[in-house]
Amino acid sequence: MRGAGWSARGRDLQGRDTLGLDRIFEATEERIGEAYHNGDRLAFDRLLTLPCLFMTEGRDRGEARVGTIIRARAGGRDVMLDYVYDADVPPLANELLFERLADFDIGRDEFTRTHWAVKDVDLYRALLRTVRPRRQRPTVFTIEEHERIEPALVSAMMPFDAAFAGVYASIQEACEAVGLRCRRADDIWENPAIIQDVVSLIDRSRVVVADCTGRNPNVFYEAGIAHTLGREVILITQNAADIPFDLRHLRYVPYLNNAEGRADLATALRGRMETLLGH
Repeated sequence: MRGAGWSARGRDLQGRDTLGLDRIFEATEERIGEAYHNGDRLAFDRLLTLPCLFMTEGRDRGEARVGTIIRARAGGRDVMLDYVYDADVPPLANELLFERLADFDIGRDEFTRTHWAVKDVDLYRALLRTVRPRRQRPTVFTIEEHERIEPALVSAMMPFDAAFAGVYASIQEACEAVGLRCRRADDIWENPAIIQDVVSLIDRSRVVVADCTGRNPNVFYEAGIAHTLGREVILITQNAADIPFDLRHLRYVPYLNNAEGRADLATALRGRMETLLGH
């Protein structure tokens, strides 16, 4: 567990980081710590045979990776670790692990302190009980086999029309006010088909804002995808009659597309996002 995170991020599966020697074997049973010592010296050769869970501090926004330490060298008050992530195991959200503390023998306080603990737990067996099952695969577009939600990402689904430029700016303003970032599909070009960019953006997003104004069929389709993928969806509209019948049981944010109305929209969205983030 490191407060500053790990240097191996994204598609980079290898990294090198340091950890204080005095933090090794914190939150570890005494008998386990003794088993990984040669007299007064740490038995790194035996520690390196263990699979590792590389975690970043935080219960809600952090993430963990499974991997192996390939080299450990003590120097001064620190130990330098060279490690590699297991490419076959997707990132795990800390909040998912926090829900199953007993399975991993992790204490609540461990999520807020940099340390290296050794647990008497079969890591891969615990992971099999924790990781969500594979999803059924669609044929019109593709989605990742495992969810890779970006905790700070919000996506906006709205008509690609200049009349909505100010609305999009208000959504971005609300997101930035609570530490999130907002993107639209036209901000990115990662795939030949735009629908794939749209779906990939929704799939990575923590929250989706869908503007139903004008009953745009693309927005309705995208809102349906977001609901199916289990995302938090915030509906907004300039006209209550534009909310589809099947969605009228859900709350939505009405707004006017003028300076005052867009300012009110930003305030309302900020409040809703703070609620979703648990602020």
